[in-house]
Amino acid sequence: MLRKIFFSVLLLFPLAIFSQKQFGYLSYSGVYKAMPEYTTAQSSIKELEEKYNSEIKHSEDEFNRKYAEFYQGQKDFPQYILEKRQKELQELMEKSLDFKEKAKQLLKESEKKLKTPIEERLNQAIKSVGEEFGYSYILNTDNNTYPFINNNSGVDITEVVMNRLGIKHE
Repeated sequence: MLRKIFFSVLLLFPLAIFSQKQFGYLSYSGVYKAMPEYTTAQSSIKELEEKYNSEIKHSEDEFNRKYAEFYQGQKDFPQYILEKRQKELQELMEKSLDFKEKAKQLLKESEKKLKTPIEERLNQAIKSVGEEFGYSYILNTDNNTYPFINNNSGVDITEVVMNRLGIKHE
């Protein structure tokens, strides 16, 4: 009997310690999107995307123009010229597709390059707040991951992190 009581107390002791620990929570994407650097990065990405899309449209227009010329003159072309024009169209189409893929890749790389320092700054602010207030961990509440958090053990740190980042909020 004494043994059962001892083991029960031993099992409940870690739970008592754990329940006294506090944690923080915030919407990571909410704070991230409120950062001025995020807005600047999004603007730069959009501008770059527009430039790539403009060049893609230029390539498509050139292909369509050459195809229309080919289509209109194909019955008058000798076999050798017909084959030459077909080859030119094929090469133009392949170059256009290659450029689209390369543009997509470069855009993704640029986005990562622009966003990585922002994420690092936010992560550092979250870490700093967690260490300063002694939180065991900090939860990201995005996508309704945690539909309920007991305010007796969890603390919304959104404002503290935003203040740490120098973000003015309502």
